[in-house]
Amino acid sequence: MFFKKKKEEKAPEGKALLYRGNIRVNSEAQSQEEVIRQVGQMLVDSGYVDQPYVEAMLEREKSFSTFMGNGLALPHGVEAAKKAIKASGIAVMTFPQGIDWAGNEVHVVIGIAGVGDEHLAILSTVAEKMLDEAAAKRLAEGDVDTIYGILTEKE
Repeated sequence: MFFKKKKEEKAPEGKALLYRGNIRVNSEAQSQEEVIRQVGQMLVDSGYVDQPYVEAMLEREKSFSTFMGNGLALPHGVEAAKKAIKASGIAVMTFPQGIDWAGNEVHVVIGIAGVGDEHLAILSTVAEKMLDEAAAKRLAEGDVDTIYGILTEKE
C-alpha cells in the first residue's frame, strides 16, 4: 500500500489503510469544520479511530492549517489524541466546487489517522504524490476507482 508498517505498530488483522468505501466523490459541505467532521466520522465509522479523534482533528486545524497546496488538505488529530487511534487509515472526500480552507481553495480532503509515527509516513507519501499537479487534478476529478488507484499505487 503506501508504505511498510512496523511490526510492532501493525493494524488489526485485515484492516487496510484505505477502502473504496472510504472515498466519497462530489461531496458537499458549507464549511471547513463541517468537512473535518464528515471525514473524521468516516474514520470513526470505519473503526480506525474513536469519536474524540474528530475533535482532535478540529483542534489541530485551529493551531495549524493542514492545507498542503495543489487543492489538498490533510486533516489529522493532535498528538494528545493518539490514544483514540485504533488502526492506521485514511478517508477521502472530493469537492468539485471547492471548499474555503483558511483562505485556500481545497478540492481533495484526506483525513488521516496513524498509529505511532505512521501518520508521518502517510502525510509524506500523500504530499509527495500531490506535488505533481496532473496527479492532483486526477485525484480531484476522479471517480472512486481512479482515486483508489492513485492512492494505493506503489512507487
